[in-house]
Amino acid sequence: MTTTAEITLTNEVGLHARPAATFVRRAAAFQSTIRVRRDDREADASSLLQVLKLEAGHGATIVIEADGEDEEDAVVELLELLRTLT
Repeated sequence: MTTTAEITLTNEVGLHARPAATFVRRAAAFQSTIRVRRDDREADASSLLQVLKLEAGHGATIVIEADGEDEEDAVVELLELLRTLT
């Protein structure tokens, strides 16, 4: 089964530089395979370069998709992290 959630980025810079690095570190800690989508682009959430290539700035809507034994925890924690990033 796969757990999916959508979020609009409200922090000032979106998923760029420092916020993206924080997101990737947290995503890599889970056992599940985690993907992030923005429009027609998709990235492995554990790859900083791929996440940066999404160009997900302030106001962008992204989809987080996790598949694995801790998928629900992964999506919940990553959503919370994105809500609190500055």
